[in-house]
Order: sequence, then structure tokens, then C-alpha cells
Amino acid sequence: MNFFILASSALYFFSKAFRVPLRVGLDLPTIEVRFEHLSVDAEARVGSRALPTIFNFTVNIVEDFLNYLHILPSRKKPFPILHDVSVIIKPGRMTLLLGPPSSGKTTLLLGLAGKLDKDLKVSGRVTYNGHGMDEFVPQRTSAYISQNDLHIGELTVRETLAFSVRYQGVGAKYEILAELARREKEANITPDPDVDIFMKSAWNEGQEANVVTDYILKILGPEICADIFVGDELIRGISGGERKRLTTGEMMVGPARALFMDEISTGLDSSTTYQIVNSIRNSIHILQGTAVISLLQPAPETYDLFDDIIILSDGLIVYQGPRENATLRKDQEQYWARCDETYKFITARNFSEAFQSIHVGRKLGDELAVPFDKSKSHHSALTTKRYGIRKKELLKACTAREYLLMKRNSFVYIFKMTQVSSISKGSTLFKFLNAYMHKNTTTDGAVFLGALYYTVLIIMYNGFSELALSIMKLPSFYKQWDLLFFPAWAYALPTWILKIPITLVEVSIWVCMTYYVIGFEADHSTSRFFKQLFLLICFNQMASALFRLIAALGRNIIVANTFGSCALFIVLVMGGFILSRDNVKQWLIWGYWISSMMYAQNAIAVNEFLGKSWAHVPPNSTGTDTLGVSFLKLRGIFPEARWYWIGAGALLGYVLLFNFLFTVALAYLNRKDPPSVMQSKRGNDVQQSTSARFLSSRAGSITEADLKNRRGMILPFKPLSITFDDIRYAVDMPKEMKAQGVIEDRLEFLKGVSGAFRPGVLTALMGVTGAGKTTMDVLAGRKTSGYIEGNISISGYPKQQETFAQIAGYCEQTDIHSPHVTMYIEEVMELVELTPLREALVGLLGVNGLSTEQRKQLTVAVEFVVNPSIIFMDEPTSGLDARAAAIVMRTVRNTVDTGRTLVCTIHQPSIDIFDAFDELLLLKLGGEEIYVGPSGRHSSHLIKYFEGIDGVPKIKDGYNPATWMLEITSVAQEAALGIDFRELYKNSEMYRGNKALIKELSVPVAGAKDLYFQTKYSQSFFTQCMACFWKQHWSYWRNPLYTAVRLIFTFFIALMFGTIFWDLESKRFNYAAILFLGIQNATAVQPVIAIERTVFYRERAAGMYSSLPYAFGQVMIELPYLFIQTIIYGVIVYAMVGFEWTVTKFFWYLFFMYFTLLYFTLYGMMTVAVSPNHSIAAIIASAFYAMWNLFCGVVVPKTVSGDHFNIDESVNELVELSIDEPQLEGVFFENEVENLEEDDNMEEIEEDDL
Repeated sequence: MNFFILASSALYFFSKAFRVPLRVGLDLPTIEVRFEHLSVDAEARVGSRALPTIFNFTVNIVEDFLNYLHILPSRKKPFPILHDVSVIIKPGRMTLLLGPPSSGKTTLLLGLAGKLDKDLKVSGRVTYNGHGMDEFVPQRTSAYISQNDLHIGELTVRETLAFSVRYQGVGAKYEILAELARREKEANITPDPDVDIFMKSAWNEGQEANVVTDYILKILGPEICADIFVGDELIRGISGGERKRLTTGEMMVGPARALFMDEISTGLDSSTTYQIVNSIRNSIHILQGTAVISLLQPAPETYDLFDDIIILSDGLIVYQGPRENATLRKDQEQYWARCDETYKFITARNFSEAFQSIHVGRKLGDELAVPFDKSKSHHSALTTKRYGIRKKELLKACTAREYLLMKRNSFVYIFKMTQVSSISKGSTLFKFLNAYMHKNTTTDGAVFLGALYYTVLIIMYNGFSELALSIMKLPSFYKQWDLLFFPAWAYALPTWILKIPITLVEVSIWVCMTYYVIGFEADHSTSRFFKQLFLLICFNQMASALFRLIAALGRNIIVANTFGSCALFIVLVMGGFILSRDNVKQWLIWGYWISSMMYAQNAIAVNEFLGKSWAHVPPNSTGTDTLGVSFLKLRGIFPEARWYWIGAGALLGYVLLFNFLFTVALAYLNRKDPPSVMQSKRGNDVQQSTSARFLSSRAGSITEADLKNRRGMILPFKPLSITFDDIRYAVDMPKEMKAQGVIEDRLEFLKGVSGAFRPGVLTALMGVTGAGKTTMDVLAGRKTSGYIEGNISISGYPKQQETFAQIAGYCEQTDIHSPHVTMYIEEVMELVELTPLREALVGLLGVNGLSTEQRKQLTVAVEFVVNPSIIFMDEPTSGLDARAAAIVMRTVRNTVDTGRTLVCTIHQPSIDIFDAFDELLLLKLGGEEIYVGPSGRHSSHLIKYFEGIDGVPKIKDGYNPATWMLEITSVAQEAALGIDFRELYKNSEMYRGNKALIKELSVPVAGAKDLYFQTKYSQSFFTQCMACFWKQHWSYWRNPLYTAVRLIFTFFIALMFGTIFWDLESKRFNYAAILFLGIQNATAVQPVIAIERTVFYRERAAGMYSSLPYAFGQVMIELPYLFIQTIIYGVIVYAMVGFEWTVTKFFWYLFFMYFTLLYFTLYGMMTVAVSPNHSIAAIIASAFYAMWNLFCGVVVPKTVSGDHFNIDESVNELVELSIDEPQLEGVFFENEVENLEEDDNMEEIEEDDL
């Protein structure tokens, strides 16, 4: 059934149901929202100081610290967002919020919802029914719907909505239902059975989930994808428009009576936007709710659905009242009414003052002067409970969701179990078999202690993967926690408890596969086996809790990885194996006692070495201690049996402590980045546009002055046309569809599409979801899979895909750019009106940097830089407000008027934007063309064609032709009219004319030559390499969270190493250094490469450069930073540890450390290159860390003196292959072998190194 029919039916039933309370005189709760003299200001660094370079990062830390101590005043500048805003929003009315970018729309909505950041300076008062924000819970009374779509990718649409219903509860609806039943009984009214069942199901606690979810699915339209995963970078999911509907529905299913919606129409076509807003309008009018909605480019029919309008500009209310038009700086001139006066710019403050002087503004002021009568407020209107359901139900809901997510992520847990199994099999390569292993000397004890240490280390590393998994879930957690879906403890408890069975399985696999194979203590009973199992379970739980805590403290994957590596370093170095208790400096002994690994190492060693196999006294011993006790004392381990239970108890205590701190960190730490503001060097004023009005007319309206002022796109180029005839595109039939009985082998997306795009002609490619974009992808050569048939020619010559990128540009719908570079191409920036932001960082979408519309303008500018002859644009106005869309379309129109060929897919164009197109290629569902031809002035040709078809309704006056066109050509309308638009087009004169045009343009013009390029890329290999290196240089310089934090981490680690190993010359020192610094480098670089890799895919497809120059730039930029890191670490450590000071040995030490850090960093890059994202890369990498650690020559020595023990030759080969082993030998022996040869106590040192 068609979405619109479903929605209409649902709305009719909804209207019928909610008019029932009115029959018995039952008043519904209403909310009147007022904000009086509201001002919001932020403090931020401006200009070049706002750029997060390494220098600025360091200086800012020092400045903030001195400012905290009141030594230095703050250098931050006040940045006003809202100025003295006063407005009343009445219940039962729809309010539309309009304003240009950076006008304060989002801040205003957040202020209304009580969700402003605490770091902002807020003055004024926001009240609900006269009550201040501190008198109720605003997050539960109102609902803020963000423009950023944050969801859990592993859940389906239906599950996401159902869990939202469970968390938010029914609010006061149950009380209203009880009162309704009482009044109906008193009035002898028999309720409608269907309506009665619906209301009782929807308003009863515990029964509302399915009914409300199904209703919202029908109203908002995602019912067709209800059981499809939301999706993320790993999981293929729903489209961007469907995600936007889900974001809206997630809050509408709750009991909130005040809705504040921020740009809910992004990615939706105009028909769908109209239907959704109409549904919200009916709900608001019937239930007397309160709604403020910010929309981008609302179509006239959507605009007419609103009762009131608020226009915001430069943080000022310039209008609130009935629907009227207002204009902004770049577009004022075309509305200038005083023909006898010269146009002059009117500021937002002028408009605001003028508004307050007219009758509408005066009336608003009078209403604000009269306080709201609190006695008229319904007792259920404002929510005073912090959460929607009881704590027990919250915990059950969070547990159910976490269990479902664990099942959906079963691959990760199975992979980890397989990894543990593989490593445990690898450990048998020790040949720690009973036939070879003896327990006669302390040397034997050293080998067994190494095996125990490696066991603990593996369990520790297995918990490290919890860090990346926790970071992935934090954005959705913070969103829902902020909305008071659940408290932090309700989220943290299931995250911990449900992982315990996973821990049991993982540890059991390890212990079962290694305990008896290695030859650990096997008494007649199995008590020591189960004691080791229990201890390792406790230790695994401790490790997982520790890294979850670090994830909550870091909140950023790079910072969290760095702190995680630091914590790992402290725990392991002070754990009793790398540095025994006797060698710990007295002033650092506290570190030994707080190390959780110390308790694990002591407990597991006591469990082993107090067994019967170690209970004999060595033959040459002078004392009475058993071999096991002697070895424990030698290694500084407590030999008493009680230390097993002390260790187990301490680990359980750490489990509870870390999980408690994890919950506290989730609840109290601020997750947001500090604000930064970039201002133009030309001042705060926005520069005048190169064109004063939006050119919706054709090329003939361009003036000579326009051509003279136009810069950037007037470079020489060759006008080219592109023709395509009978294009078909198909993919292999999905297995799911075959399972449902589909017998075809291929699924077709395009079915014989033909057309021609010509120079100087702007063509719109439109259709319902799933019809239009594929055509442009096929023509641009962006489809790398599937089956393509048909002919494509460029100005009469066959298309050569290898060099097509040199003459064509492709603007993707998703604005993917390197986050740490700025924009600086003067002419193109002026063309797309980005000059004021010339030095602003791009940033991450939804996190920092450029706004949505600015990123879209940048996407267009990037393709314009290469001066293409043919340009494909995918949704160039998606996510933009009407003004920003006009800016982009001005740029597009100007570009076409220079003689270039330009094609756009467009989703919900306004009337003006749609009128800017010269021709239209319209597709129906299934990839079949139904109109290919001129649209005409004001869409006259298009309207004439479709109105000439029998049964097609005429377009209403003022209706958007784009919306009307999509509505009348829908599948449902085709079925209702009994016609096939595809056949009508094929039998039309337009079709025959298009075929003739294709035939004409498919033949080269006399004297024309085929395009020929000597190379695939426009630039030489050297230029590509230099360009990639230049870009990476700025990316790294402006990414202090990676570069500066890594260097700071290295500095402190070097100091800690030097302090801990002061004058201790041990091979284990170099082992620890290589292990921690190397792994930290590999882990930290993974998220950086994952972000840049997405940009690389786009830029490589655009023909900017090949893979090798990108890899060159990425690797070469690491070299100087690694050199600085090596110098910082080498100088500090070499001096403090006590290595011999000679120039040769010092430089050899730096040489080995530099290349060690280099290969670990390159290994981290490689794991991301072969993985779908950095989280999976981290899990994969940890397996190899464990293997390198095993065969590096420290945990298992390559040779051990004595004939009684030899490692098999195959193990020796693995030791040789371990990339850690040569570096350990180089660093240690190059610096110390001469000293060891001169040492009279050589045997003692060798024993220590075991």
C-alpha cells in the first residue's frame, strides 16, 4: 500500500481517537512556552588562535592552567549567539523557525528544551506555563529532535522505536485514560470498540510499545524499512532520508507535549516532508501540543501548514507572528520597494527594532508583560519525574537492548574467542610438554613464570578491545542519556553483567587448551586448575572494566587509546615480572601495590609454585626452602599460600571499583568539544555576493558586468556533450530475495534509459527514492560492481573511463573532506561565497568545523577547482536552508552559463530552484524514464505534458510543480488511473525527438577530435606525491589530539621509564619500551587513517591521484614526527637508565628505536587498510601483538643454557620472524654486550634476563 494512503488512514483513526476526550469535557494538558530577554554567549578563541595546531594546543593548555590559577586573564573572546530574545509559543499552534546559517536556530531550540551547554553564558528566563526550568524536568516535558542522526546501527528501525517507547513510558496518559473512563461511565457513553482498544493499548504502561511504534511507522513512512537495520559504516542500512524520519519518530513516540525539531526535512523529498509536517500539525491541533520546527527550503504547501513563523537573524528575532516573508542581506535588493531611493542594506537589528514597533511586536510585548496564570496549568502538563518508567523497568529495557546488541555483534565475540584459541595453540609451540620440561632448577621456574606472565598478558590484551567497542557506543549513549531515556547506571550494569558469560567462555578456552599442555601444576585433584581459571576470569573482568573506564574518561578514540596504553604500561611494568618487587625504588613502591597485575601475577605464581612438583628441595641447595618457595623469593613474589586469595579478592575489588568509576564518568563528564570561531581577516561583515539575485532565468539574462565580475570558472575549457542510449544497470539478485521465491538471476535498477546532456543546459535528474541517483553514477563511472549495458559517448566519441575524471567532476551528496585542512582557493571560494571562511577548518560532520551548508558549498568548490567540462552533482541543495540553497544554485547557474554541461539529482527543490533547471529527466520506480525534455519557464512545458494525460489532476495555484509531478506519477496514482507513464512517453513526440537528438550528438562534429590524455591523472606522479604530502602536513599539524598528545605521552612515558629503571640495565626494560610505545603508536594511528581513508576513496574516484602518492604522503609525514618522538624518548631514557655514554652506542640506540616506532606505526596503518573500520582493526592487530610478544625472546628465550631444555627449531624460526626480536637484540646487545663481557657476575645477569 502507498505510504500516503497508509498515513492518511492512520491520521483519520488518530483524529477519531483523540476527539473522544473532548466529548466528555476532559481538558488535555497544554504548555505555553515563553522566553524573556534570553541572551546566550560563548567564549572562544578567534582567528588563527582557533586553529587546533600543535603550537596553539600547547599554548592553550598553558594559558588555561594559568587562567585557572588567576595568574593570566583569559584570552578567549565573547561570541554572542542570541541577543535579548523574547517570544511566546502558544499551544495548539505550529510555529516555523527560519533563519540563515549561524543565526542561532539550533541554540534557540536547545534553550527552549533546556539543553543548553553549561559552558555557555545564559541570561534571561525560559518558562513553561509560568514555571521556571528548575521547577520541573524539561528533558521529559519537551523533546528536542536533533539535526544529527545518531542511532545504533545494529538495531532495526522498529526496534529503535520500540526501545524508545519503553524508555520514555506513557507519561500522564494513564491518568488521563482513567479519568476518561470515569467520565464516560458517568455520562453513559459507550466508547467505539476500535478506538477504545487503541487508546487503552497506547496509553497503558507496558502495552504501548507495539501500538505506538506501528502508528509512528505509518505516519512517518519508514514502515517499508521497519525491519531493516539502521546501519553504519559496517552494516548496510537505511537511506539518509529514512534515518531522518527515524530521528523524528524516536522522540515523537514519547509522551512529551512540546516538540522542538531541528531541520527534520533534510534528505526528504517535498511530498514526504509535506506529509510528515501535516501529520505533526494534526497531532498538535488535536492534542493542543506545542511545536517549533526548523525547516530548510520549505515548499509553499508545507509553509502553509504553519500557524506562526519566527525569523531569526544574527541572534535577533526580526519577526514573530503570522506567515509573512522576510529577506536577508544577500537577497534584499530584489525585494527593495522604494524605487525612488538607492538600495541600502538593512541590518538584522534594524529589522528587530522595526518589528517591536509594529502592532504585532507591540502585542507580543503586552502579552509578555502579563505573567502566565499558573492556576490554569494542568497538573499533568509538566513532568517532575526524572525518568519515564520505574528503575527496575529501565534496567530490564537496557539489559534487553544490550543482549540484543551482543547477539548482533556475535562476530566480534566469536572472532575474539577464535583469536584466543589460535594464540593458545600457538603457545604450545613452546614445546612446554611434560616430556621435555623439568621442574628441577630456578631456570625451569623462570620459564614457567614467563608462561604465566604471558597468560596474564593475553587476558589483559583481550580486555583492551573493550576500549574501541565502548567508544563506538558512546555517541548514541550520550544522546539518549541526555534525553533522560535512562540513567548511567542502567546502561553500565548490563554492559558489565552480560559480558561475564563471554569472559567465562574466553578464559575457559585459554585455560583448557594451555594448562596441561604447558605442564602447569597437576595435583591429583583439579583444584589448582580451577583456581587458575577463577583467577583469570576475575582478571579479565578487571581488564575489561579498566578499559571501559578509560573509554568513558577519554571519550575520543585517539585520546582513549593513548591513555589506555599509558594505563597498560603502568599496570604491566609494576606488575612484578618486568621489574621485580626488590628492584622497585622505594619512592615508587606505591605503584607496585596499586598495580592490579601485581595481584594477578602473585596469585597465579603462588598457585603454581606451591604445588607438589615444586615441593622438593634442590640437591645443591644450602637452605630448607622448597624449589618453588626459593624461586618465588628470588623473583620477589610473596611465597605464602594466602596470597592467592588476597590476589583474587583484590581483583574482584578492582572490578567493582572500575565499573563504579565507569558509571560515574558516564554521568558527570562533559563530552563536548570547546567552541572555536573563525573570523575572516576582512572583518565580521559578510562580503557582498558576486550576483545580487538568484538567476532563475536563462543565459540571456546575464549582464556584461556579471561576466566581468565572475572569477574562477572562466578558465579555458572545451564544451562537451554526453549522450547515453538504452542504458541498463543490474546486480546479482540478493540471496534474501531468491529465498522469497524470486527466480531472476539479476535485479535491474535501470531499464533502457536514454538521453543527452548538452553544454550550457542545466538538467535535473529526478524520481522517487531508488530511481535517479543510479543513472548518474553509471554515467560518471562511479559504479564499480554490477552489470552495465548500453552506449555512452562524449561529443560523439566513445567514453574512456580511464581519463574521464580529467574532464568531469562529481559532487557527492555526502560531504566528505579531510577534517584538519582549511579552504584556500581564492577565486573558487568567491564563486561559492565562502571567502569569509577561507581559513576555517573543515572539521568532522556533526562534531566541529563547518556547518552543513558550508560543507555542501565546499563540496561544490572542490570539483570546480579542476575546471571540468562536465559536472555531475548529487543533491547539491540537500541539508541547506533556502538561502544557502540559493547560493549553491547561483553558483550552479553561473557555471552552466559559461558553457559547461551540468546534471543534478534534486530531492525537494523549491519553486525557484526547480525553475532554474532547463531540462528534466524524470524516472519512475524501477529505473524507467517517463519524461525527458524541457521544463519550460515556470515549468510550463512539464505541466502541459502531464495535464494533457487523461485523468491526471490539474496543478493547484501556487503549488510546487516538483511536488505535484512526483505525486501524480507515483505507483499508487498509476494504479488508480490505470495508465503506464512509461508507455505514454515512449509513444510521444518528445521521445522521438530525443532519439533524434541522441543520434545527432552521437556523431562527432566535422573537424572535432577525440579527447586524448597521455596519462590517467592530470598531474605527474611527483606532483601527486607532493600534493598528498602537503595536505597530510596540514592535517597532522592541525590534529593535536593525535600529534601533540602522542609527543606528550612519549615525554611522560620516558620520565616514568627512566625513574622506574634508574640505573637498572635489563633486557626487560627495552622489551617494555618497545612493547608500550610501539603498540601505542600503532593503536593511535588507526582512527586517523580510518577518517582519511574515506576521503581518499572519494578523491581517488575523482581522479585526483592514485593510491601510491596517497600512501607516500601518509607515510612520509609520519617520519619527522617519529623522529621527534624518538629524540624525546631516547635522550631522557638513555640518560636515566644508565646506558654507556658513547656517541656510537647512543646513535645506534636511536636508530633501533626510530625504526621500531616506524614499523609499529606502519603496521597500524596496514591493519586499517585491510579492515572495514578502526575498531575491527584494533581487534585484529591485538592478535599479532600477542604473537610478537610471545616470540620476541623475552617471554620465551631463544636459547637457554643447559642440555636439559631446548626449544624446537620451528619455534626458533618464529622467534627469528618476530619483528620485536631483532630490535630487542639490537637495542640491548649493541649498548650493553661489551659491559656484560667485562662483568664478573655474568651468570647472575643472565639469570635475571630469563
